[in-house]
Amino acid sequence: MVAADVRELAGGHGTHVVLEAVGHMPAYEQAVGLVRPGGVISRVGVPQYEQAPIGFGSLFGSDIRLAGGPAPVRAYIEELMPDILDGTIEPGKVFDTTTDLDGVPAGYQDMADRKCLKVFITP
Repeated sequence: MVAADVRELAGGHGTHVVLEAVGHMPAYEQAVGLVRPGGVISRVGVPQYEQAPIGFGSLFGSDIRLAGGPAPVRAYIEELMPDILDGTIEPGKVFDTTTDLDGVPAGYQDMADRKCLKVFITP
């Protein structure tokens, strides 16, 4: 189990901060399992679920702070996109599928079906 392995690596206490950028309930639940009492879970992006345990038995009782908001993509896109397109910045494992504009609808469906993480769209 990932949470047990991370807690062991962190001296049995869990991590001070967990970044949850997936937006689905299993990722949130894993973040709760990874963070130490007094730590912070920071969600980047919009959660794709309506309810999450935040009461006394989970976050509140362990003094865990939940923070985050929508990813500010527009604030960085003008500066970073040229570097990604020319290969100066390697986006790594975030973009695991590439398509052209005609493949955008299928790309969104593949992300929804969990066949890929993110689709990189080429001009």
